Amino acid sequence: MHTDDAAMPRVVLVEPDSPAERAGLLVGDALRSIGGEQPRDILEYRTLVDSDEIAFVVDRNGLTLDIDVEKTVAEPLGIEVQSAVFDEVRTCDNHCEFCFIYQLPPNLRKSLYLKDDDYRLSFLYGNYTTLTRFTEADLERVITEKLSPLNVSIHATNPKIREELLRNRRGASSLRWLSALLDAGTEIHGQVVVCPGINDGDVLDQTLADVYDKYSRLETVAVVPLGVSKYSNEPRMREHTLAEAQRVVDIVEGWQDIYSQTLGRPLVQASDEYYLMAQRPFPAHESYGDVPMYEDGIGMARSFEAEFSGAVDSGIGTQAGFFAWVDAAPAEGYRAPRTCGTDDSPTSVAGGASVMLRPRRTAPVAILTGTLGAQVLAPLIAQIDRDDVRIIEVENEFFGGNVGVAGLMVGADLQRVLAVEPEGQRYLLPDVCLNRGVFLDGLSPDDLPRPVEIIATDGIALRKALELS
Repeated sequence: MHTDDAAMPRVVLVEPDSPAERAGLLVGDALRSIGGEQPRDILEYRTLVDSDEIAFVVDRNGLTLDIDVEKTVAEPLGIEVQSAVFDEVRTCDNHCEFCFIYQLPPNLRKSLYLKDDDYRLSFLYGNYTTLTRFTEADLERVITEKLSPLNVSIHATNPKIREELLRNRRGASSLRWLSALLDAGTEIHGQVVVCPGINDGDVLDQTLADVYDKYSRLETVAVVPLGVSKYSNEPRMREHTLAEAQRVVDIVEGWQDIYSQTLGRPLVQASDEYYLMAQRPFPAHESYGDVPMYEDGIGMARSFEAEFSGAVDSGIGTQAGFFAWVDAAPAEGYRAPRTCGTDDSPTSVAGGASVMLRPRRTAPVAILTGTLGAQVLAPLIAQIDRDDVRIIEVENEFFGGNVGVAGLMVGADLQRVLAVEPEGQRYLLPDVCLNRGVFLDGLSPDDLPRPVEIIATDGIALRKALELS
């Protein structure tokens, strides 16, 4: 059996007194084979270790060792490996004008610049795939192993425009795989990133008409605006005008009515950002159902409002971010935790690190958020009638452009803002901008000039931090 060293999963954690530890597995061991097989990814790995007797061949500092593990089938093996994909991640060969990876500033972590189009990461982490590199073998595996749900980038159903958007000739025909997946009963969530003057207006209207005719078995369709950072060098990529944003909302709501009348469900939703740009009120909370498109920024505002007001008992929170998977070991449930706070301490400092002394709980409170988050929070904070709570709107100078979501706040911008803020106040920071305790620019809360309290990104956590309940 040929074994590619780059494809060997490496052990990064061994639980004390676990079957793995008792058998002699160590952190740093590279798993050359499991039961005679070399797994390509965490999906195959979990199948291979789901046994009471597991034969490992490991590479340890150049030595090849045989290690046999015995356990009950229900007993956890007790190790974690360093990534979700052991062979080469299927990178994206599209060259989309709106791709945010191309708009990143220089000198960030190398992993952030990896542009994937891997259906496995779609299943594991909720990444979107265009299906331009999808194959018959991939389809067979998805069906056989029931890799569902998957997230698929649609953008436009017109073949010529989709090819133009993806800058890939295969983009014109790759939606045939979407039909095949739906025929096989795979749950698919679609997304349309709308670029003004390219796939909005009549093109968006036709896309949603084609969804009705060809892809009505989609679970959801999210319509979201493109993000444009100051590093974009694509002249056609720009922010929406007010009229353009309003027309997007009108088109989406028009098709919602058609879908609801004929399919019994609205199917398509526009992102919260579109309602802010269009200066329209958000739809009612109940119109989002169980908020299946929350990670696409759809229904966040109304969900937060319901949580903050006490209308619901549990918060949704944000489970993943734009770059969450690249630094994540495959934690249970596939998604890496954002902070190291404890369940009974929603305002714990990220990582449990020692920073400056915390202000008293009775000190004035300032909530740190992005420019879009500030628009959502302002009316909620106004309703509680407290003059000791304020919102600090953190303008994103790091990315620039129209980037205003809280999840892309970075340490450098927070340093700039907090440096001129008074000492002795409580500064609340949503955990959505952290991945394993680190901002996208590599800084951590320890690097900020004021102590901050990291709270879960939901209204219940904010309410508790403000001691309103």
